[in-house]
Parts: sequence; C-alpha cells; structure tokens
Amino acid sequence: MLLELAGYEIRVAYDGLAALDAVAEFHPDAILLDIGLPLLNGYDVCRRIRDEPANAGVLIVAVTGWGQERDRQRSRSVGFDEHLVKPVDPTELLQLLAERSSS
Repeated sequence: MLLELAGYEIRVAYDGLAALDAVAEFHPDAILLDIGLPLLNGYDVCRRIRDEPANAGVLIVAVTGWGQERDRQRSRSVGFDEHLVKPVDPTELLQLLAERSSS
C-alpha cells in the first residue's frame, strides 16, 4: 500500500514460483523479495531472475528478518543489490527506490 500511495505500480506474489511468473509477465524495474518464501526461497528466486539477461538492470532488494553479516553476504552472492532487514524503514525504502529511479 505504501508503494502504491507513492505512485509505484506493484504486483504481489506469495511464493517463489509465483514471483518468477510475476517477473516474467510484469517486467519490473525493482523487486522486493522475501528470503523465506514458500515453494522456492528468495535466494533461488533471485538467482533465477539474474540468470535471465533481460533482468540484468533490475534492482532486487532482499527484505528479510535475517540480518547477520553472513546473511548479507549470501544475498550479495546470489545477486541481490540491497539487503533490508524487517521491519523495513519506509523512508529508507522509498529513498532507495527513488535513487534507483533517478539513475
């Protein structure tokens, strides 16, 4: 809802497989992806998204309760651009998306 109020067009997926389908259909500029998704975890979803050359410029943000340094390193290793720990600061999220939109 926050992102819609800020003018972003969004799609929601409740599991990893649905997330892959949504990316293929919607072609987003940015993806907020939970690590602990059912059916296919966020690490695997990110890896598959990055495997597609058309998604090379997509911003992918891990949104997770896992915030240790090893979690952040793992996120980077599979292709996440950013790693935000829940609860996410709405101002930080909007600033991140705005910075990406302007670049």
